[in-house]
This record gives sequence, structure tokens and C-alpha cells, in this order.
Amino acid sequence: MQKKTVVIIDDHVLVAKAIASLVEQMHKYEILYVADNGKQFVQWMKGRKTSPDIVLLDINMPYMNGYETAAWIKLNVPGTSILALTMLNDEPSIINMIRAGASGYLLKDVHPTELEKALDMVLERGFYYSDGVANKLIKTFTEEDNPKDATPKLNERELQFLTFACTEMTYKEIAREMGLSSRTVEGYRDQLFVKLNIKSRVGLALYAIKEGLVRV
Repeated sequence: MQKKTVVIIDDHVLVAKAIASLVEQMHKYEILYVADNGKQFVQWMKGRKTSPDIVLLDINMPYMNGYETAAWIKLNVPGTSILALTMLNDEPSIINMIRAGASGYLLKDVHPTELEKALDMVLERGFYYSDGVANKLIKTFTEEDNPKDATPKLNERELQFLTFACTEMTYKEIAREMGLSSRTVEGYRDQLFVKLNIKSRVGLALYAIKEGLVRV
């Protein structure tokens, strides 16, 4: 099995090395590069023909912080997933990282097994948040973008797709389950992005949780 590639961006050298050592012990992953900050990562990426599967990204860093780095990755390396790994546990930090492009958010005091689970889920399902982070997100994130007095009506197919979008299934697997083409399923996804004023699969999942369409 080909290993998934990981880049760590963290200005705390000892912490970054410890995280790299943990990840290297996970048989499915290998460390490609460890950067001190976003600017160093951007320089490293220049001229490269391949990009990492996932970036473990701190927030508070000099020169180019986590928000700026996440936004750059989403714009320039859209095939790379972003998992925030930080000590910041406040709602603005979490929400701003999601808006910048992070698909997951973990605190640095997590157990190594949860770190591995988060890596797996971000790559397989498209998002991962610990229970504590998810609880902070659900109300703030969804209510801000979806006021209660303006809740849109969803048709049966959109609701079906939304439920599947909260699972570990890929879009291709969802299409197969719904008996539709991948393009049609992507159409449902794009419709929901517009209808719900949401920009990511993470947002769809949080909306579904808030509205009671799926259970956590």
C-alpha cells in the first residue's frame, strides 16, 4: 500500500519533531517535509510536481500564519487537505481556520490515536472534528450562515445527498448508492452550497447535525 504523504508546518521545532515522529510510526503515512512557517512551505512547494496529501498546520506562526497558509494551500494546492493542529481552542480561531480551508481541527493535547483517526477521516471522509471542537462549531458556524428565519426548503434528493455527505463515503460512492452519475451528485452538492450559503462538505455536515438530519 502506497503511503499517504504529510507535511507539518509548526514554528515550535521540538513539537514539530515530536509530531513527525508520531506520524512516521503510523504505517499509512510518511513525512515529506517539516516547515517552520507558511512562507517556508510556500518556498518549498515552488517547482514541485507533486503535492502532499495532507498538511498538519499550526495557527500562530511568524511570517505567514495558519490562516494565510491555509488560504494559500486551498488556492494553489487544492488537492491537499488541511488539518489544523493547534493549542487555540476558541471559536473565532476554529471558524477562521474552516473558512480559510481547513478540513479538520485538533488540539495539540489529543492522544496519538485520535491524531491518526483524524488523518484517516480527513482523507477518507473529507472532514474531522473532535467532539469538543464540533460542539463549539455547530451553533456558531451554522447559525451565522443560516439564520432560523431564512431556513431554505430542501427536496427529498437533496436531503438524501446531505445525509450521505455526512458519512465516510466518497462522492463516487454516494453517486453509486443514489443510483446517479458522479456529475449529478456534484450538481446536488453545488446546489446545496448555493442554497445553504455553505462553501465546503464540512459546512454541509455541520448544517445537517444542527438540523437533526444526522446524529453525532
